Amino acid sequence: ELLIFLVAVVGAVALGLAITGYFTAHTYIAAYLLAYAGFRCADLLVREEYGPDPTRDALARRIADQAPLLLLFFAAPFERTYLYGGEAPRWVSGLALALELTGLWLALGARIQLGFFSWEKHNGVDKRVLVRRGFYRFIRHPVYAGIYLALIAWPIAYGAPISALLSVIIVAMVTNYLIKQEEKLLIDLYGDEYRQYQDESDAMFPNLW
Repeated sequence: ELLIFLVAVVGAVALGLAITGYFTAHTYIAAYLLAYAGFRCADLLVREEYGPDPTRDALARRIADQAPLLLLFFAAPFERTYLYGGEAPRWVSGLALALELTGLWLALGARIQLGFFSWEKHNGVDKRVLVRRGFYRFIRHPVYAGIYLALIAWPIAYGAPISALLSVIIVAMVTNYLIKQEEKLLIDLYGDEYRQYQDESDAMFPNLW
């Protein structure tokens, strides 16, 4: 709670320093952040949790999980400001925004499909089933794929090549770890059915990963 309060204080100071003027001059950066904030809010409404009780140590776990994300959002503007100076070309920022919106559309759409297709009635009783329709027909983790695209778009929007390269690698490593943890739970839940699904599909990007 203290950390959240301190972040709020920093945000208030930033607004007092007329950061809104910066966003007015950098519309693609502002649009990226607004889209990402909207996605995070919508994601909380439609997401489903697997595994242990999601409320257990939820605040501490969420804060710890977001630390690499905060570093990512810090690195790109820091690199552009202190290593290169100047501004990224607008077409690069526009391309990054399009990449982000594609990723968020994929992630949020997959969340909605997961919630919609996860339950079927068997003998009048709702039963959880393995989802293999919609985006899940093509890849096993479209949510992670979408978030991956959205996150690597951030340093691209700033024209920060070092941060972009590190983001591609580090976000891939973190995502791969999360996929392995989630798939252990899914194998426990669905057994051989999920193992067959693994054999017949790619994790995030068809024919690539």
